[in-house]
Amino acid sequence: MGSLTIPAEVIMETLFKSWSLETSSMLIKDNPAKGQCGVTALVVNDILGGEIKKTKLHDGWHFYNIINGKRLDFTASQFTEDLLYTDLPSNREEAYKDTNEKQYSHLKRNFLINLNAFIK
Repeated sequence: MGSLTIPAEVIMETLFKSWSLETSSMLIKDNPAKGQCGVTALVVNDILGGEIKKTKLHDGWHFYNIINGKRLDFTASQFTEDLLYTDLPSNREEAYKDTNEKQYSHLKRNFLINLNAFIK
């Protein structure tokens, strides 16, 4: 896909409907973005293209996307404080180390189903 233009608000709403315990074992009801950064960056990269970037946090790497020169961090809501982004280059292989095939496949499938329902 990689060349679609979908408003960020639609992507965000679709992700909120798609995240689950099957996409991140760290998810909690009050914080659905928790632990979703790697898998989300991969799925967004699949759908919209762009680059995957990372920023070092106290407990590991945080992954997100740069699309058309704009930073889009769809999982930023998991943090209580604003992040100081360093936009270090990353790639799919690195982001994949933050997830697994089952979580990735589940999120991508649910995202595409929810996006299709949203667009109709």
